[in-house]
Amino acid sequence: MLCNSLRTCRRPCVGLMRDASMRPLLPAPFSHANRTQFLVGRLRCITSSTSSAKAAAPHIVVDVDRDAISQHQAVNADVNALHANCNFSDAQSAHGSKSAFELLTAIGVFSSCRLPFLIRNAEYFLDLSYKTLGHGITNAVMKHTFFRHFCAGEDRHDMKPVIEMLQKNNIGPILDYAAENDCADSSESAAGLQGIFSQPPFNQPARVYDYKSEEECDRHVSIFQECIHSVHDVSPVGFAALKVTALGNPELLERMSTMIVEVKNLFAKFQPENGSGGLISREEFAQCYRQHFHVDADHLEAVIESLDPNDTGVVDFISFAEMLTPYNLPSFTFKCKSIGPLARVTPSSDEIVLMKRMSERLHTLAADAALNGTRLLIDAEHQKYQPAIDNLVVELQKKFNAKDKTDRPIIFNTYQCYLKDTLERVEMDLKRSERYSFHLGAKLVRGAYMEHERERSKNLQYPCPIHDTAEDTHQCYDEVVEYLMRYRWQNGSGTEIMVASHNQASIEKAVVLMNQLGLQPQDPNVYFAQLFGMRDNLSFPLGSQGYNVFKYLPYGKVEEVMPYLLRRAAENSAVLGDSVSELDMLKEALYKRIIGR
Repeated sequence: MLCNSLRTCRRPCVGLMRDASMRPLLPAPFSHANRTQFLVGRLRCITSSTSSAKAAAPHIVVDVDRDAISQHQAVNADVNALHANCNFSDAQSAHGSKSAFELLTAIGVFSSCRLPFLIRNAEYFLDLSYKTLGHGITNAVMKHTFFRHFCAGEDRHDMKPVIEMLQKNNIGPILDYAAENDCADSSESAAGLQGIFSQPPFNQPARVYDYKSEEECDRHVSIFQECIHSVHDVSPVGFAALKVTALGNPELLERMSTMIVEVKNLFAKFQPENGSGGLISREEFAQCYRQHFHVDADHLEAVIESLDPNDTGVVDFISFAEMLTPYNLPSFTFKCKSIGPLARVTPSSDEIVLMKRMSERLHTLAADAALNGTRLLIDAEHQKYQPAIDNLVVELQKKFNAKDKTDRPIIFNTYQCYLKDTLERVEMDLKRSERYSFHLGAKLVRGAYMEHERERSKNLQYPCPIHDTAEDTHQCYDEVVEYLMRYRWQNGSGTEIMVASHNQASIEKAVVLMNQLGLQPQDPNVYFAQLFGMRDNLSFPLGSQGYNVFKYLPYGKVEEVMPYLLRRAAENSAVLGDSVSELDMLKEALYKRIIGR
């Protein structure tokens, strides 16, 4: 019934509800049985909601065999067996490989992380130490405390012992060159510098993208290439992490995101009141297109043919977004009958050149990764950049994750489950992967910018994009994991999922679900990941039982990496502050080491 009600609701497009409260989020409380029914329904709804919808795109999944699922659940669901095999409360299995000094260091680090005042003002104290004690002493102290605990080393040579230790425990590396290397924002860096002057059309304000920012982005390509080569040298199954804000001007990314959002908003306007499943008939689309654009009959026919090449009689958002990309937006907005929101975000020719350069940098790195057998994890960032990042990732996935070129994804996108529209975005990307025949790679996290997103939405007076409570975020995370796991179970290999979480309950649910679905611990399409120096009580037991586990390993020069670590610590202060159980296990491990047990 829930599935049927979703089919008849007014849903302009996945993820496009203008009022966040209207989105068909999962109700709470939600029992496991009801959640399973809901997610199974979503898997069935994802392909189509009417017969016309079925013709619009290839099927994504086969119909669900509910009896088979029930049989798997009845035979395999055994939480007690999980706890017997993966003991997440055993200090010895979590910290037995650490020396006494490493245990003492970890206890000191986590004790400090429980002090909110220290975390909030860490950058200030670091600067003060540099000024009073000097860089040499400060860096030496940091290298043997916080840096040693959370980072793998300064270079490839330093990282080797750490990676070897992890590999002995069946844990793979995710290398992240962790210097604060975001390209400078034009608004902050262009003053007094020569740059690329951009005058967008329709009386938009002029912008200057300075040459220094572009040079920094080009330099970062070499840095990320070194990271890719390091992964290739130290591990045949490793990942390299990549930040898009290091490869393109943040202001340009924000501009690009605004363009993408306005294209979505335009499609929502095209959707009729009685629309279904984000689909628009050819006739309705033609009528709306004439209302907004100056167009002759031949041009309109060509547009509709490009949007509906299989003559299904309907147009969907995926085809619409493929047509109105940021790169070719001017060719459409110059035909607008009035200067509306879409026209007012039209990029200039210089901005289009810069966007293409950013895309070229990403393609260079993706090609290098594919050549070296290394996978790329594209980090999620602030929501104001995320639509552009998602758009760029899809470009990469269509080329480098293509099913006719590889049997597994090379490019992974990151989904922050504290965002209210995450499940719908995952659905949309699964549709895209089927439409364009590529493997979807999905890393699932809760999200690292909660305070920033709430403050920004409040200041700019728009609905907050993140869930109202931690419980809602936990529920969303578990639902997206289950949704993708069931998709993987129904469709075999291809889609790969990384459960990147420090939440023990979510890890336990994911492991139990794998068991219920008959997915083996060593299933090549499911991974788990935690940050280096945190939640070893999850990583090491999972590795010992054969699960595919990875540690996120920041590296780089101490003085370059520390600002990054401190900023991430502030963003994740709630996670670091809630380290009581981890601290207790470290103390227990040290106590047993002292008494010789």
